[in-house]
Amino acid sequence: MTDWRTQLEVDGFTLLPGVLSPAEVAAALAEWDAVSAANASDPAILVNDGPAYGARNLLQMWPSVIALARLPARCGPLLDALGPTAGVVRGLFFDKPPGHTWALPWHKDYSIAVAEHRGGSVLTKPTTKAGVPHVLASPELIRSMLTARIHLDDATVENGALRVIPGSHAHYEMGRDEPRDPVTVCCRAGDVLLMRPLLTHSSGHSAPGANRHRRIVHLECAPSPALPGGYEWHTFCPIGDSPC
Repeated sequence: MTDWRTQLEVDGFTLLPGVLSPAEVAAALAEWDAVSAANASDPAILVNDGPAYGARNLLQMWPSVIALARLPARCGPLLDALGPTAGVVRGLFFDKPPGHTWALPWHKDYSIAVAEHRGGSVLTKPTTKAGVPHVLASPELIRSMLTARIHLDDATVENGALRVIPGSHAHYEMGRDEPRDPVTVCCRAGDVLLMRPLLTHSSGHSAPGANRHRRIVHLECAPSPALPGGYEWHTFCPIGDSPC
């Protein structure tokens, strides 16, 4: 059986089952419900003619979410993959509420959140998302990063589980990906999916009549507080015991 380190290196993703207990999942959902209610008018809460389907700026809106990265079953693999100075640098929340599904086409993740926009060509295409400056990471930087997707619900074909192209993290541009069959990553609540940002992935609509949420805490992690070109992370929360 392939171990998680080998699968992450070869395929660009690996699933860590049962990282959160049912009680920890329930506690995280209760926290999120309170956070989203308290911040309902914040533009970082993503709404489109229905209930919230996601959120940006999770590290600011929900500071205690960093505890999910520091659980021993997650902290160990993250530090193993990224090194002892690793930290969480951006947090997002995704949901596909019953009756309000959505989909994303095939893509890779390039954007990072920074403290401010600066001149130069190291990090490019400055934008602002929910008040936070973002840029596109260089190939070297984005290859060093790792995303952890913490599942708070079962993710199945019925409710729009993630689809990935194994091995596609080897290339910065989608057009250079090797032809591989896509894989649907079905997860149970409490499972954690580790994936490289350059892994080509998509997300399909929930099936008609699907009556389950698909809530995911998405934490992007980097190996170091350092950034090139005089840039600084917007937020850097060490995965170890240090405070943000």
